[in-house]
Amino acid sequence: MTDAIATIRSFNRFYTQLIGALDAHFLGSEATLPEARLLFEIAVNEPASANALQASLGMDAGYVSRILTRFEERGWIIRERGADARARPIRLTEAGRETFAMLDARQRDAVADMIARLDPVAQADLVEAMTKTRLLLDPASASERKTIGAVTSRLATPVDLVALNALMTLAIDQLQTDFLSPEQVIASRAIMGLDTQLVHDQTYFMVEADGALAGCGGWSRRATLYGGDHSTASRDAALLDPRRDAARVRAMYTHPNFVRRGVGRRILDLCEKAAAAEGFTRVELMATLSGQPLYAACGYHVIEPTAVDVNGVSVPLLRMGKQLSE
Repeated sequence: MTDAIATIRSFNRFYTQLIGALDAHFLGSEATLPEARLLFEIAVNEPASANALQASLGMDAGYVSRILTRFEERGWIIRERGADARARPIRLTEAGRETFAMLDARQRDAVADMIARLDPVAQADLVEAMTKTRLLLDPASASERKTIGAVTSRLATPVDLVALNALMTLAIDQLQTDFLSPEQVIASRAIMGLDTQLVHDQTYFMVEADGALAGCGGWSRRATLYGGDHSTASRDAALLDPRRDAARVRAMYTHPNFVRRGVGRRILDLCEKAAAAEGFTRVELMATLSGQPLYAACGYHVIEPTAVDVNGVSVPLLRMGKQLSE
């Protein structure tokens, strides 16, 4: 116990220094790290309130109030009128949005620089270790789920193709920006998307919440590991042998409005059970960097890192696998 405490305290000292938590000018800005954190919460939950900010961050009420006063003095926020000062809606001004955008970009660049010296496997190991750390210390964050309505799943049909393609476009363009450059996101469109063979094979699932398409994904008894109909170079329709081959998990996408609500886990469970029912004991998939944390949390391990060149732009991928049974 004593050794564990000492190790954790040592790591805390290392990490706070690494991320600049003690800097008076976080990432060379006018803000401290607590101020940057509060600004982030306002930006993603606008309109916010002092009460809600305090509750979500666990910060002292007086400390939150003093930071918000500084934000007003800098012209970053406006507070609407109301009888209860701590419940008044808070919104960013144009100057506040510019400051948030600047800090968000600098933080993304700082993290990219931090992990640039690591190869893709080491990066995956780091993300997996951080994910496991969070799950151990905060079990309630396991899926970071918000309550959603009635959830159902069904196999996709040709009638669903338009809706599926629309969801995939949103997911590709919006959910990879924390992991890829704008050029890589654009390039990834060439190697991602819907393989309609999965729909025709009746192995592609849709998850709906109150009738809205929340996510999709499937499995395959065919050799193709990744790619849409247009990804001809990576396609192989040969049937796999369950006695020696791993089934494929394919084309996993979640609508941006339904991330971290258990949609991806539900689809993976459907795919694994369906593959096992046909005699497969292993599954493999090609993961994007944005999808890797989910797969790692669900028991998948990195087999090998790879990358696909799309007109001179390298898109990193990770081949991952999982044992279903002995």
